[in-house]
Amino acid sequence: MKRPILSRRRWAGQCALLLAALTLQAAEFPPFTPGKSTVSFTALPKQAEPDELKWRLHSQENPGAFDLAKEKFQLLVPAAYKHTEKWGVFIWVSPGDTPGIPADWEPLLAARKLLFIGALKSGNPRNIFDRIRLAVSANTALRERFNVDGRRVYVSGHSGGGRVASMLGVAYADMFSGTIPFMGVNFYEDIPVGDGKNIYGANFIPDDEVLAIAKKFCRYALVTGEKDFNRAGTKTVFEQGFKKEGFANVLYLEAPGVAHNLPPAPWLEQALDFLDAGKLAKPAGGK
Repeated sequence: MKRPILSRRRWAGQCALLLAALTLQAAEFPPFTPGKSTVSFTALPKQAEPDELKWRLHSQENPGAFDLAKEKFQLLVPAAYKHTEKWGVFIWVSPGDTPGIPADWEPLLAARKLLFIGALKSGNPRNIFDRIRLAVSANTALRERFNVDGRRVYVSGHSGGGRVASMLGVAYADMFSGTIPFMGVNFYEDIPVGDGKNIYGANFIPDDEVLAIAKKFCRYALVTGEKDFNRAGTKTVFEQGFKKEGFANVLYLEAPGVAHNLPPAPWLEQALDFLDAGKLAKPAGGK
């Protein structure tokens, strides 16, 4: 008759230890304000330094001066986030000056336990090196400030921002586990288009070891629209680029009737389902 009491005590003790561990873990991270805010960072990570950029892209061009402290980011921390639980990160590269996303995406990101961050003034007029440095800096800064699940650090973007995201997802495969380029994608090999007379030109050359990580472990969901002027290029890169080059986990999504604009939330959800595959705990009773 006493064994159940001992079991309950033991269970209570284990819960107390777990709670203490979670409290200690939460204390490792700085305080935060839920909701949307504008933030800045000062410490440029090693992965965003000029020599590292040139190495990862095999670029002969000098990345130039860059002062992270002068840059600003839009951060969205859902109300449900607590430091005691690991969340993923959704890093956005915009084609314009503001990192805005459709209103119906925000509750979806919250439901998927994803923190959102995007740099301001990181649009198409900005040089490629700065856009990469901003996304990489956001990655490392959030890992230092929040309880981030490293298996779910995703980079995404629209149009020219999608092209930058696709480069980050391969050249920085050790930092981004998943990539969702919307209506724009780049690749590291020349790809013949149509009858072969035209070439979809290579945009960068990743390091061989990082590329091996990308092919084997990372996941890519390429999203376009039926009426998107980049649809043919996206499909070609999917078939003649990612699939032909042996990437293990790549998905092509084409939204019916959608032109060169961001699709409704269900299309983002499909892409996230693919990126999250195997990374989330199954619900009770789930198969």
